[in-house]
Amino acid sequence: MKRELAKLIAGQVCLHACMAGMRMAAPLMALRSGQSEAAVGFLLAMFALTQVFLALPAGRYADLHGLKRPVLWSVLMGAIGAGAAAVWPIFPVLCFSGLMTGGATGIAIIALQRHVGRAAQGLTQMKQAFSWLSIAPAFSNFIGPFTAGLLIDHAGFQWAFAAMALLPVIAWACIRQAHELPKVVKPEGHENNSAWDLLNEPMFRRLLMVNWFLSACWDVHTFVVPILGHERGLSASAIGSILGVFALAAAFIRMMMPFIAARLHEWQVVTGAMLITSFMLAVYPFTETAWLMGACSVLVGLSLGGVQPMIMSTLHQITPEHRHGEALGLRLMGINASSVLMPMVFGAAGTVIGISGVFWCVSAVVGLGSRSAYQLRVHKKHE
Repeated sequence: MKRELAKLIAGQVCLHACMAGMRMAAPLMALRSGQSEAAVGFLLAMFALTQVFLALPAGRYADLHGLKRPVLWSVLMGAIGAGAAAVWPIFPVLCFSGLMTGGATGIAIIALQRHVGRAAQGLTQMKQAFSWLSIAPAFSNFIGPFTAGLLIDHAGFQWAFAAMALLPVIAWACIRQAHELPKVVKPEGHENNSAWDLLNEPMFRRLLMVNWFLSACWDVHTFVVPILGHERGLSASAIGSILGVFALAAAFIRMMMPFIAARLHEWQVVTGAMLITSFMLAVYPFTETAWLMGACSVLVGLSLGGVQPMIMSTLHQITPEHRHGEALGLRLMGINASSVLMPMVFGAAGTVIGISGVFWCVSAVVGLGSRSAYQLRVHKKHE
């Protein structure tokens, strides 16, 4: 299990790094070619848009075909998307590349999460496996942009895009030897279930709500902290450092989660994270210096960084095995839809109630929403 999990993580790192590198390089090339900021914003939206619409079909496809076939499609999408930008580095093709590499990452992560959840033997191993798997995006978000940046400076954009196109191929070399798990047979009478059947389950709805609360916290930190820093008169490097320590804290806690997961229940981690995050967001507007904002950023990163493995573990326990992929697809669809909409909501709210008001509103919502996370314990108690 450990050796195979390492290969799966390496494959995910390569696929996600392809998308992360393209997400940095494509907008930069668009700006240098004279595109407007609005056009660049549209380009960035392409990376999340495909995942909103493909997540649910991708989940159902994974339920039917397992791991390798969905991953192969994602490898082809990623390689074609990045390769097209290497051959035709023009704005419409960059948008196409964003759609393809973003969609490839979404399809792959659903198939990988479904496979890892099914392959785990026992609840503790499941939590630990998801904890290790959650580390991959942190590495990817460094490897992809760093590699692309070096190649842009020393060889040009087309070579950077070509390198990103090779990463999905490396991912397939890592994942292709994984052992496919036996196909899950749908129980009689469940052949034509719709997504609404899952959403009608109170526990699944509660889990999605908790996941949305936590995703909104992540979005508000990413989007609103730079605005707050600007209001405080901080330099761009100081604001970048505040966001950077948030990412480092999130990566650090994910590295610790395999050891924490063996000692704590999912509801304890998620409820604690929501309460800590609620408190820190309420405190944020009172911070006046970069050091204080950085301290808040670290604590928020530590609290939010460790919840994904617990959400994944809980999701696999409360949904039928033959619908794990579909459930993962619904979750990913909600996260990406939130990432597209929330910045616009926060921006509009900020003009009405101020940036501090946005922090306090999100803090109140997350604090009240922690009750839903605590109720996940009630379900387990009756299992």
